Amino acid sequence: MDNILAPMAFNTGQLNPNLMASKIAENMTSLRLWKNITQHELAKRSGVSLGSLKRFERNHEISLKHLLQLAVVLDVLDQFDVIFQNQQAKTFDQLVSTKSRKRARNV
Repeated sequence: MDNILAPMAFNTGQLNPNLMASKIAENMTSLRLWKNITQHELAKRSGVSLGSLKRFERNHEISLKHLLQLAVVLDVLDQFDVIFQNQQAKTFDQLVSTKSRKRARNV
């Protein structure tokens, strides 16, 4: 199975994981600067190493745990609440066709 996150795997505008990572990093940097917080101060307050923070701002690479720690300090953790939410059925047909599977099946 091919890696769907490989650099050239997606090239469909906003659905590109690399573009989204870049946008999230740029938004975080802008918010940090708007709040007048230095990289060193954000790293210290969040518990994320300065190297990890710099790598995120420069290369858009960070662990989910560290990203969430940064979000706590920048007061935007609540924005992660909508990621992977179960979508509610909007029509009767969607409601009827919704199955309550508990696990995925290996193909």
